[in-house]
Order: sequence, then structure tokens, then C-alpha cells
Amino acid sequence: MSSREAPERPLTSAGGGPAARQTLTLAAMLFAVAMTFIDQTIVSIAAPDIVRELSLSSSGMQWVINAYLLALAAFFALGGRLADIFGHRLMMVIGTLVFVVSSVLCGVVPSGGFAQAWLVIFRATQGLGAALMFPAALAVVVEAFPAGRRGRALALFFGLSGALTAVGPLLGGWLTDWTWRAVFWVNVPIAVVALVLVGLARVPNVRRRERVDVTGAALVAIGLALSVFGFMQASAWGWASAATWGCVVGGLAVLAVFVRYERTRAHPLIRLAVFKDRAFTVDMVVLFFAMLAFVPVFFFASVYAQVSLSASPNQAALFLLYFFVGFAVASQWGGRILDKQGARPAMRIGSIVGAVGFALWAGKATSLSMHDQWPYVALAGAGIGFILAPASTDAVNRAIDASYGEVTGISQTVRNYAASVGLAVFGTVLTHTTTSRVYDTLHGRGVPAAAAHDAARHVAQSVTGQGDSRAPSGSGAVSSAVRDAAGSIRMDFAEANRVVFYCMAACLAVAFFVSLRHPGGRPAHLVPGEAAGAGPGAAESGAASRGSGASGASGSAHGTSGWASGARRAFRTRRAPH
Repeated sequence: MSSREAPERPLTSAGGGPAARQTLTLAAMLFAVAMTFIDQTIVSIAAPDIVRELSLSSSGMQWVINAYLLALAAFFALGGRLADIFGHRLMMVIGTLVFVVSSVLCGVVPSGGFAQAWLVIFRATQGLGAALMFPAALAVVVEAFPAGRRGRALALFFGLSGALTAVGPLLGGWLTDWTWRAVFWVNVPIAVVALVLVGLARVPNVRRRERVDVTGAALVAIGLALSVFGFMQASAWGWASAATWGCVVGGLAVLAVFVRYERTRAHPLIRLAVFKDRAFTVDMVVLFFAMLAFVPVFFFASVYAQVSLSASPNQAALFLLYFFVGFAVASQWGGRILDKQGARPAMRIGSIVGAVGFALWAGKATSLSMHDQWPYVALAGAGIGFILAPASTDAVNRAIDASYGEVTGISQTVRNYAASVGLAVFGTVLTHTTTSRVYDTLHGRGVPAAAAHDAARHVAQSVTGQGDSRAPSGSGAVSSAVRDAAGSIRMDFAEANRVVFYCMAACLAVAFFVSLRHPGGRPAHLVPGEAAGAGPGAAESGAASRGSGASGASGSAHGTSGWASGARRAFRTRRAPH
């Protein structure tokens, strides 16, 4: 056994047999990570109500959502390393406590000028808590089960927890009808149950003596944050601003320094040698472009439904549920394609279906009819469903010289960074397009250019959830013009979202062309007899594609039947997570 491997033994204690303890341990970890999966979608449903009550700008609300994703991307690899050093149980408990305390503080945010900063800070600490919790919880599950039962346990772990992503919109719609603050408070009872089960299971605190790559952690955090900050601020500074590109290019330069630095380390934060495999690199790039659309779509579709379609939070939740239905069906189908033909056909099909789905959805966005759009919403979800599990599974199987934990860390960082960039870039596109459309509407109604521009910027930055039920206040000429143009402004916002959906279609089109570079086939170390179950690493598909779970934002509702059979054998030929 390598010095990097965790000991392989069943969880036991004096108070019960191994099977009972394993069941309690799995249940505890499920409850812990459930918070991160639900939070990926539940906050998006409440966004318009939060904007209205706290008087946030639309870009400010995007920061509230993106702070979580960015912190998760920046600290996920570090969280895994800290769990190895200080103990998986300890870091899981600490991560859970950080997450739930941050959730409570988000829920009690005071009104006033400090509200936006308050929410952004504690959403970021939520992301930090998830980054500490998720890799540790995953390692606890792996350690609790012997190799013969480990794959089955992980299939159940990711299948059940992933399904909770779809629960987020429905739960969010119901809670928002009471108060939007409850979408944060709902994490409290879940965390209590998780911690109680950890105590009952008496989970051992397995750890190893290793060093923390502090410099590497700082470089990746600075690089990710600076580049996303530039994309986010483009809505205020403009794309032509030197400050915008200074942040973007500066952040990417810091990431380049991080890559160079990591190559010189004996114990790097992220093992980058796995990118030498072309198939692995293609898998990661395809995942990047898919995630540019996958997590951001929940925010934009929710706000679009509540503003342009005048939907309630519950109706917006049902709108997003169409996406999840398409996703769930395609995830099953994609798993079967992976088992028989490898990842390349699934990625190509998913990219084409997703691009067509988002494009057709965009074409119907200005119909302002949910009934006309739902087939295309489901088709867009199906495209993403075809991609995520096969690409993630193939990445883990190709990275034969890296441990499961190392590949998972890379996958989650790529996925959550992509989600952050997507939200930032598409948020800027939405703001600029809305401003331009509203300006044209007001100026066409006789409002002077300067006043129309100021009013358009104000409308774009203060979009709320019930666009047509709250008439603008004020008695001046501009206020009257805005009030009279409320219906046209709803259409302007729909047109802006149409541009965003077309951009998402373009991302999936790029993913298709990237997938053409995939060498195809199945990894050489997978013997033909395992083809029916996707072979070793199928369980890792759940983990590698669950970055949204520990990442908060980026999780997805995978079905399990497409890859669970392979999951049962997954850890017989691969090293345990480090």
C-alpha cells in the first residue's frame, strides 16, 4: 500500500456491528452534503424577493450567488488537503458548522446599506464551509466501506444527494411564499441531524502527516477571485475598461504562476500531470463549457420567469423542474452510452442537444408563455444530462496515475470556476442588454436621452420578482414613462434573457467542437468484461461530476442506474482518496 493511501477497513465500534455503523455513517454524510446540493438552486428562486426587500441591485444579487461558487472553487482542493492532515471527521464537522452558522447569518441579514456586503460575506463563508465539508464527507464514506461494498455505497450517496438538487426549486418556492429568509434557515435542522448521526456512528478521525501547500492555495484563490471579479465588474466598468481587463488578465496570470509553481512541488495542492492525457484534458474542457451554462441557468431562468412571465416563486420552481426532468432522463441514457461506447458519443450528443435546446428556448423567450417554452427547457436540460456524468467518469478513468481524491479536486475546481465565470459574464450581458433595450423603449416614448439612459440603468439594476404587479412610484415625467412602459420593459427583459440563452447555446456548441478532439474508446486498463458496468471509476463519476454538491452551485441531479453497476466495482483497481 502506498503511503498516500488511506487504510481500507470497515467502520466498527463497541456500540454496534459494522453494517449498522456503516449505515449511520452514510446517512450522516448524506444529510451533511444535502445542504450543499439544495443550496445550489434554492437561493436562485428567492433572488427576486431578496432584491426587492433589501433593495439590492441585480449585479449585487449575482455577487450573492457567485460568492458561494467562487469560495467553493477556490478552497475545494485546500479543503481536501486539510481533511487529510487534520482528519476527515474533524473537517467534516468543522465544515458543517461553518456552513450552518453562515446560513443562519445570511437569514438574519439586516436591511440597509450593509445588507449586500453582509450577504456576500456570509455566502462566501458558506462556500468555504462546503469546501471543507464535502471532500471530508466523501472520504469518510470511502473509509467506512470495504472495497466490495464501497462502489454501491457511493452510488447511493451521489444518487440520493444529487436528487436533492431538484428539490431545491420546489422547496425554495414554498419557503419563499412564507419568507425568503427561510431558504437559509432550512439548513439548520439538516445540519443538526447530520451532526447527531456522526456522534451516533462514532466515525473515526483518520488523518495523515502531510504539509499544506499554503502558497499554492493562496495563488489559486487569488487567481480565481481576481478573474471572476473582472468579469463581474464589466457590467459597471464596461468591457472597454482597462480595470476590467486588468483584473481578468491579472487573475489568469496568477493562475499561470500557480500552474508553474505546482509543477515544482513534491506535494502539490493539485497534481497537474494528469492533464498530459489528451482525453482527460478534453473531458475537463467540455465540463468547463457545460458548467458555464448549467449552474447560471437556474438564476437567470428563475428571474426571467418571475419578471417577464409574472410567475410566482412556486411557478418559477416548476419552470426549472422541466429542466431537471430532461436532465434526469438524459443522465440515465448517457450512462448507458458510456457503458457501451465510451464518453465521446455521449458528450457529442449532449453538446448538440444542449445547444439546440438552449437556442430553441431563446427563440421562444419573447413569447412570454411558459407553455410554449417547456419542451425546449427540458431539451436544454437533457443536453447537460448527457454530458456531465460521462465526461466526469471518463476523466477519472483516464487519470490512472492520480488518486480519486486528486482527480475529484481538479474536477470540482474546474466545474465551480466555470459556474462562477458563467454567472459573471452572462450577468454582465444581461445587465448591458436590458439597459440598452429599456433605453430604446423610453427614448422612443419621448424621454430625453440622458434621462432615458439613467432610468434604463436603474431599471436594469433593480429588477424584482413581480415586474408587473408593483408599479413604479413617482410623479415625474420619467417615472410616468417608466410606469406606462411596464409591459414593454417586461419584453425588454425577456429579450435580454434571450441573448443570455443564445450565449449558453454557443457554450454548448463550443463543447461539441472540443469533444471532437477526444480520442474516443475506453481507457486501456478497463478490461472488456467490465464494459457493461462502465468499469472502474464509474462510482467516481458521481463524485467527479458532483462538484456542485460540495461546490454549492454546481451540482446536478444524476440518476444512478446508468453507472451504479460499474460503481460497485470501481474501487477494486484504484487507490483510495488521499
